[in-house]
Amino acid sequence: MTTKLPVLVTGGAGYIGSHAVLALIDAGWPVAVIDNLTTGFRFAVPEGVAFYEGDIADADLLARIFAEQGTRAIMHFAGSIVVPESVENPLKYYENNTVKSRALLDAAVRAGVPHFIFSSTAATYGIPEESPVREDTPRAPINPYGWSKLMTEQMLADTAAAHAMNYCALRYFNVAGADPQARSGQSTAGATHLIKVAVEAALGKRESVAVFGTDYTTPDGTGVRDYIHVSDLAAAHVLALEALIAAPEASMTMNCGYGGGFSVLEVLDAVDRVTNRTINRVFGPRRPGDPDSLISDPSRIKATLPWQPQHADLDRIVQHALAWERRLSDIRGNG
Repeated sequence: MTTKLPVLVTGGAGYIGSHAVLALIDAGWPVAVIDNLTTGFRFAVPEGVAFYEGDIADADLLARIFAEQGTRAIMHFAGSIVVPESVENPLKYYENNTVKSRALLDAAVRAGVPHFIFSSTAATYGIPEESPVREDTPRAPINPYGWSKLMTEQMLADTAAAHAMNYCALRYFNVAGADPQARSGQSTAGATHLIKVAVEAALGKRESVAVFGTDYTTPDGTGVRDYIHVSDLAAAHVLALEALIAAPEASMTMNCGYGGGFSVLEVLDAVDRVTNRTINRVFGPRRPGDPDSLISDPSRIKATLPWQPQHADLDRIVQHALAWERRLSDIRGNG
């Protein structure tokens, strides 16, 4: 039985972070959240969870949180995630994702926090020459977002080698869906995630969905991606934390995906199927840097953790995203 240590979740008012908070609470872990609410939402943090509004680069605030909460593990989700924006504003991404992660790591080392789980990304692989993608596939990011995350992975490795800390970097593929109980979901206005955009269109919140490129070397010509349900991803974080505690000398880097993929058109067809509506598709040229197919090889995570995905079904992912989108309309008063 793993000792349930106090966990600080950075970015815990955001999309993936809020689901990790729910997974931790459901499993009985003591949880606190820090979020500056730039892209997160206060309503996403459950009642009874200690919440600190502030920045992860604020050393004094972090020291106070660690002292007040007795923090022994960090799950780090705080950061910026929009790839095109990272190309337009690279220094914002190096500041938010790399420089501030360095400040967080420094505070953790000073406080003697022994366990660190990092929200990384398949963008660290760039456009891989092979698919499915393994963890030892060469890392060759093609945008500042991917580089900012890879730099943080390197900082973690070096920090763990020099200090009494172990870590797990989880490289996400395409995260989608929402909490099955509709306690949280993707709430960002103007989000770019395909399933989020598609369910907004199905509910009349958008006029259409853009399809970027129909000439990829895939069965229907549109890009194929490995979609993972956010609650399965959150469950992987809790299991990774248990593994870090059980083996304090070991650190891990693992892909988070299902090992299969769906094309853009297959996703839109699923949304049509679930909603019994037809989304208006607007076809355009491909975006630079979009690979034909990006699918994970999840062999390592399945061999390392007792991870059994519960929601590896495209229609179910869409159903949960749709239920959350409807609830979000109620939360916002249809505004």
